Amino acid sequence: MKPTNLLRNLTLPLVFLVTLAAHASEAQEPNREEWDNTFSLVARDPATGAVAGAVSTARLSVGNRVLQIEFGIGAVASQANTNTMLARDSMDRLRQGATAKEALDAALLADEKREERQLSVISAKGTQAAFTGTKPDDFKGHIIGKDVVVAGNILVGRETLEAMVAAFENTPGPLADRVMMALEAGQKAGGDRRGKISAAIVVLNEAPNANGYARNIDLRIDNSKDPVAELRTLFDAYKTAFKIK
Repeated sequence: MKPTNLLRNLTLPLVFLVTLAAHASEAQEPNREEWDNTFSLVARDPATGAVAGAVSTARLSVGNRVLQIEFGIGAVASQANTNTMLARDSMDRLRQGATAKEALDAALLADEKREERQLSVISAKGTQAAFTGTKPDDFKGHIIGKDVVVAGNILVGRETLEAMVAAFENTPGPLADRVMMALEAGQKAGGDRRGKISAAIVVLNEAPNANGYARNIDLRIDNSKDPVAELRTLFDAYKTAFKIK
């Protein structure tokens, strides 16, 4: 074999190995630009049975991914490296009678990426649970309050979560108003430290009737420089138009 051919044959495997190593490194480092690094809350009203959730983030159209809510069952928020199946699995287990903690633990049990997740669960019966993995960027965390669970990551600090809980617990009136106030408080306290693009609120005051209409709220701002403020404007207009108290 000529020396040049020998060198060529040795070089090809080395290039192949370097390429494999690069791909392995990429696989170990998840693309956080595709995560819903965000702040959210799920909540309930024990007096009426209503359940709700709200969320805001610095990515487009967060409302179609993070929240899963069902009247009479509960509310779930799946964020950070969002997996909508975790929220659906949790909801299925709540429907079968599991507590929030049982539903959350079972949903995460076989999840190989659980340390990349944030999951918040509240049942219509009042059980609550939350999980924050180790891999979302700081500040990350969650707080379980009275009839509310708040969570967030890539926040300016814990004060965002504390402001949300305080606003929810101290605001009188219907669940929808309390949830909206809590989301606004989180944004006012700093929210997502990367900025703001989209927001959503879902409030189920009753199960849909035969005509498909209910006194429910499902609103989204998908691409805005101030999504929570725009959501408030839409929220107030919607309640007035449909006479929702």
